[in-house]
Amino acid sequence: MKTANVHSIQTMGTLDGPGIRYVLFLQGCPFRCLFCHNPDTWNVGADNKKNVDELVEDVLKYKEFYDNSAGGVTVSGGEPLLQIPFLIEFFKKLKTHNISTAIDTCGHVVINKDLEELLKYTDLILLDIKHLDKQKHIELTGQDNLKTLKFLDYINNLQKRIWIRQVLTPDYTMDNDYIEKLIEFLKQYNIEKVELLPYHDMARGKYEKLGLHYPLENTQIPEKQDVERIKQNFVDNGFNVV
Repeated sequence: MKTANVHSIQTMGTLDGPGIRYVLFLQGCPFRCLFCHNPDTWNVGADNKKNVDELVEDVLKYKEFYDNSAGGVTVSGGEPLLQIPFLIEFFKKLKTHNISTAIDTCGHVVINKDLEELLKYTDLILLDIKHLDKQKHIELTGQDNLKTLKFLDYINNLQKRIWIRQVLTPDYTMDNDYIEKLIEFLKQYNIEKVELLPYHDMARGKYEKLGLHYPLENTQIPEKQDVERIKQNFVDNGFNVV
C-alpha cells in the first residue's frame, strides 16, 4: 500500500476548491518561491507518513459535509505531484466512495503515463502560475516555467476543470503590462475560475523559526484598490474571478 509524506491536514477547508474540503498538504517542493508561505513543506521528509487506507478512513468521517457542500478532497503542498504513485492509489479509492478530487499544483512535472493515469481520477486542477516570463519565473522560484506551461496545455487538451491561481506580488506580477499579458494568455484556455491572491507576509515567523532569510522583507503588502482594479480587469475580460 502506498504511503505519503504528509505535512498537515485540514478537514474543513474552504479556500482550496469548491465547497467544504479535506485538504491534505504533502511534503516536498521543487520551487523556492520568494513569496512562499509554507517553507516548512519544502523538504520531502519522512517522519509523518500515512498510508492510503488510513487517509481514506479519515476522509470518510467528514463525507457528509463534503457531499452537502459540493466539496471533496484537495491535495496540496508543497507540491503533490512529487508523490504521484500515492495520489493514483488515493484518488482511485476516493472515487469508489464518489468523492470529488482536486490537486493544487505548480505544474512542474514530467508528462508521462503515471500523470495520465492520475488525471483520470482528478476532477479539478488548481494551477499556480508564478510568472509567464521565463527569467522572472526563475528569479521568483529558482526554476523555469517550461514544465508548468506544458502542463497547462496538457490538462486543457484533456478538458479538465482548471482554476488558475496568481499571486499578486508588487514588482513582479501587478504592473499593467503583465496583467494584460496574462489575461490575453489565459484567453486561449478553458479556465473555469481565476483566483488572484494578494501577497502577504504572514509567514515571516516561520522563516525565523527555520533559520531562513525572509526574501521579500522590503516588499509592501498590495493596496486593496490595486487588487480590486486588477480583479475588475479580469472580470471585464470575461473571467470568473475571486
